[in-house]
This record gives sequence, structure tokens and C-alpha cells, in this order.
Amino acid sequence: MDLQLTGRVALVIAASKGLGAATARQFAREGAKVVICARGEEVHQTATQIQTETNAEVLAVQGDVTQADDVEQLIERVVQRFGGIDILVTNSGGPPPSLFEKTTLDQWESASNLLLLSTVRLIQLALPHLRRSDAAAILTITSASTKQPIQNLVLSNSVRLAVVGLTKTLSQELAGDRIRVNSILPGWTYTERVQQLVNSRAVQNGTTPDEETAAIANNIPLQRMGSPEEFANAAVFLCSPAAAYINGVMLPVDGGLCKGSL
Repeated sequence: MDLQLTGRVALVIAASKGLGAATARQFAREGAKVVICARGEEVHQTATQIQTETNAEVLAVQGDVTQADDVEQLIERVVQRFGGIDILVTNSGGPPPSLFEKTTLDQWESASNLLLLSTVRLIQLALPHLRRSDAAAILTITSASTKQPIQNLVLSNSVRLAVVGLTKTLSQELAGDRIRVNSILPGWTYTERVQQLVNSRAVQNGTTPDEETAAIANNIPLQRMGSPEEFANAAVFLCSPAAAYINGVMLPVDGGLCKGSL
């Protein structure tokens, strides 16, 4: 299938590793021009790797999307380099594991800034450029925890639901501008972040990481965690013109983890 992404400009956030890097790499394989952003210097190494593997145009921007000035500079650099934006994929690392009674108000504020306000900032500043695209798409990466809460993740379970609410609202408000807005709800996908969560569970439960990984897999109908590449395939399709009639969808990519009918 031709996803019609050749020459499109895709901006992917938190893309130095994990789900973001896998998604950026798949956009590049499909012929898109790719911009990746992350806080650490490794974003430049990731961009070089993707460019070498795919021969695509890849721009790396080091910045912190919880900072308004960094977001403004990011959007300016994308437009200066490529002339516009067709696709925005908002993403971030997750807040630390915690239980409600052990979570401080400062941690709540930090999680809100990381997950929700960063998404708001990015969309606000990218919107004028997305409006000029003839195939604009916004994808928010949230979590399967918005369908059913995950143990010891009160911050992620709560704040990511606000991102889902924002996504669904924007899918209605921006449809008249031909901007599609969707979200992917990844389940247990084997990334560094998930390895940290598994290690945290092992400490909390007095088990080993291997035991915790097996317990998680046992609760997934496909009996395994997903790979970042499997996530990326879904993400890139959902953002592509090939998915032009898909709007306002919260798509679980979780191996069947979420058991609800809706």
C-alpha cells in the first residue's frame, strides 16, 4: 500500500529512542521528511542513524517541550528547514511510578506539564502551519492506561486521560480545517520506559524483572509485549493520507490487553 507520505513533513516529539524513534524511522522509510526532537544530545545520533538507514532528510532539534521557548524555537526551525508541517506526533516520556498517597503536588504539576501542557503548546504553535497542508494530521501518543488503569501509575493514569479529552475535542474542532486528530493508546511495548516500570514492580513486589515481564505477558491475549516497530507501523498509517477518513479515533495498540467492548 502506498501511504502517500513522500515529501510530507513529519515532526515527531521525544524521538531519540523508544516509540518516538521507531515512528520517526518508519516515516523516513515511507519517504517523509522527518524532524525529531528530544531533550538529550542523543537526538542527533538518532537522526544520523535514521538518515543513514533510509536516505531521508532528517533534522534533529534538541529541546524540552515543557519549556515554551523551546517549543517556539522548534516550530521555527522546522518551518525554516522544510517550509511547513504536515504531521505532528506529540509524545513524551512518562512520569515516575507512584501511588496516590505517595505523590506530591509538585509531581502532579510536573506530570501535567510533561503530558498535557506540552501537547497544548505544540499544537497551538504548529496549527497555523498544519492549516496550510492539504493532508494534515495530529497524533497524540497516550497509553492503554486511559482505557484501564495500570498499577502504580496514578500520574500517567490520570493526566493522560486529559490528553485523550483534548484529542477528541480537537478532532471535532479542527475537522473543518481538514486536520485529522487521532490518538494511539500503546499497551506494554518493550522500551526502556517499560523496562524501568518492570524493575519498579519487581522491587515493590519482591520479585524479579523476568517474573514481572512474564506476568504482564500472561495478561495479554497475544501472550507477549509489542515491539516499537509494531507500534510505529500503526502510527505512521494513522497519520498518512491513506487513512484520510479516520478521525477522532483512540486506537489501542496493545495485543488485546484492554478487554472492554468500547
